[in-house]
Amino acid sequence: MTGPDAAGALTHTDAAGQARMVDVSGKDVTARTATATGKVLLSAAAVAALRSGAVPKGDALAVARIAAIQGAKKTPDLIPLCHPIGLHGVGVELTVADDGVVISVTARTADRTGVEMEALTAVSVGALALIDMVKAVDPAAVITGVRVEEKTGGKTGTWRRP
Repeated sequence: MTGPDAAGALTHTDAAGQARMVDVSGKDVTARTATATGKVLLSAAAVAALRSGAVPKGDALAVARIAAIQGAKKTPDLIPLCHPIGLHGVGVELTVADDGVVISVTARTADRTGVEMEALTAVSVGALALIDMVKAVDPAAVITGVRVEEKTGGKTGTWRRP
């Protein structure tokens, strides 16, 4: 659970206002998914290098894909109050556009809490790895628009970005 509970209290703080990990042991295990996206804005030279396979460090898209999957798996190590959950699938799509690379990640689990943070972390880590791979061609690359697009499962059901 994130945000306020039914009584309006924040769920990641205790009565004294101290940070805590929410107890989800009483929640039902349900199938859950989350899709997050983001974009790495790149120069025309970097886009051309990606499209032609001429990135000096090698296959930047393959490295970004693997980094995104690793990022999803390491989320509870990076985000202090995030629950360790069993990831059952992480799908990564990288689309080279004229102004950069769109990264889309869908994370799946059957657990007591959602996978939004795993999807967001995967997009972010994939974007960072992509920048590392192309920085010799484009040192001004920018990560932008990292956000949850959709989530399913749990008590709140399906949510889609309007």
